[in-house]
Amino acid sequence: MDAAGIVAVLEAIAAERIHSAIDRVWTVEQEGLYLESLSPREVFHVAVDAARGIVGFQSLDLWSRLLPSMAHVGQVGTFLLPKWRGLGVGCQLWSATESFAREAGYRKLAIQVRASNNVAQAFYQHLGFQECGRLTRQVMIDGVEEDEVLMEFFLPERPFAGARARIDPS
Repeated sequence: MDAAGIVAVLEAIAAERIHSAIDRVWTVEQEGLYLESLSPREVFHVAVDAARGIVGFQSLDLWSRLLPSMAHVGQVGTFLLPKWRGLGVGCQLWSATESFAREAGYRKLAIQVRASNNVAQAFYQHLGFQECGRLTRQVMIDGVEEDEVLMEFFLPERPFAGARARIDPS
């Protein structure tokens, strides 16, 4: 995966100072190590333009690598360059991520969105996420504290493939 292209997207978003809690971007080497560390149940989908390269991405990480009791929960992150927002790229990334999540056995996906990022909140609501809480004064960028809104999405249960009950009419 192109760690340099991913870092370039993050640099553009972090420079805006308004859409993400990321205020400092990892080095290309650090990003490469992160990508290599992903488990088979984690994924990174990228949106690529033939001329520009990577224009956005969506990640799906385990909520906790340490707690088996939360193995059914994943955390989503979506990052798009400004001129690629509102064009359906995020929905295309979501389609791939949601499909992967179903196959990987996730039951719930969560996202944290800055409270002022109404566009991102509307995007996730459009996908079926619902607001479920708020982390007060969670982010501090340039000396300004801001809440983060917690949103969750429940994947439908997969039908049980085991034995079926049989009703005896007698």
